[in-house]
Amino acid sequence: MKQWPLVPTILVALAVATMLGLGIWQLQRKAEKEALLARYEAAVGLPAVSWPAVPDPDALPLFRKSALMCVNVIGWQSVSGTNADGKAGFAHIASCQTGGAEGPGAKVAVGWSERPVAPKWQGGAVSGIIAPENKQLIKLVATDDVEGLQRLAAPSPEQIPNNHLLYAIQWFIFATAAAIIYVLAVRKRTQAS
Repeated sequence: MKQWPLVPTILVALAVATMLGLGIWQLQRKAEKEALLARYEAAVGLPAVSWPAVPDPDALPLFRKSALMCVNVIGWQSVSGTNADGKAGFAHIASCQTGGAEGPGAKVAVGWSERPVAPKWQGGAVSGIIAPENKQLIKLVATDDVEGLQRLAAPSPEQIPNNHLLYAIQWFIFATAAAIIYVLAVRKRTQAS
């Protein structure tokens, strides 16, 4: 019986070890995400906070109530969204100047409609709930009524996925499959010789 090929065996062993490591890392991320989601759940009932001029990426006040002054609307974005009754349509997000020289301004999701037409809202004082936003990290989802629009569904920590267990299972399956395929391939090769 022939020996196992050294270099391919080392390469497959390294690949399997890497996949197992990624699976373990995803399990650790799952625990971190669960702690983060628990913190967000607890934030829902806390008192309102001041709108942060410059959000701290390590301490975002997500799902807290807040308010800000939109001095001037400098642009609109219409994205898919859901109203308070669960109906799909468009969320209208204003890019606002907040009056301060510092900071990136603010994004305010002012309301919902069936069509992606920019509302006539020109700004002003607005209250709402702080939600995640891709570029500026946070946005304010208005809880005030805006003329011509319906209220958006309130942001909730339940909307944030925690898929890390599934990712971990995937990595463990990949590692197992790679090991089995390699063992079968080497056995077939050695038996054929």
